[in-house]
Amino acid sequence: MGELGTNLDRIAACLIAMTMAAPLCAQSTRDPVSLFAICTGRLSAVMEFQWLMQDPAADDTQRARDAMVELLEAVLSKHQRSSAMALRVTAKLATANLLHRARFRSLRGDAEWAEKRAAQLIANCTALMIS
Repeated sequence: MGELGTNLDRIAACLIAMTMAAPLCAQSTRDPVSLFAICTGRLSAVMEFQWLMQDPAADDTQRARDAMVELLEAVLSKHQRSSAMALRVTAKLATANLLHRARFRSLRGDAEWAEKRAAQLIANCTALMIS
């Protein structure tokens, strides 16, 4: 039952994550592939920004990103790979822009907004995972 059991575990984790994040799903995406691809991109951006800033939380973020990749892989079909990668890259770029705006923007209100928005988006993603 080795590989079959592992795949069933992944699918169960995905279903649990999707039910826990019903409001997030309704707001941002209609399918689990898009949801997990977007969150993978967001977490990748945070991880790389933390590396840039020498933030020790980068290791935890990397583990979260790796878990999100596993969720994505569990629901991804072969014909969805390129569209999922496009979503990952787009979400990563958008999140990186928010993080840089929050950290380096001289307009205080704008920087604060960007920081709150980035934190909200990442929290929505991390809420999908069971600790």
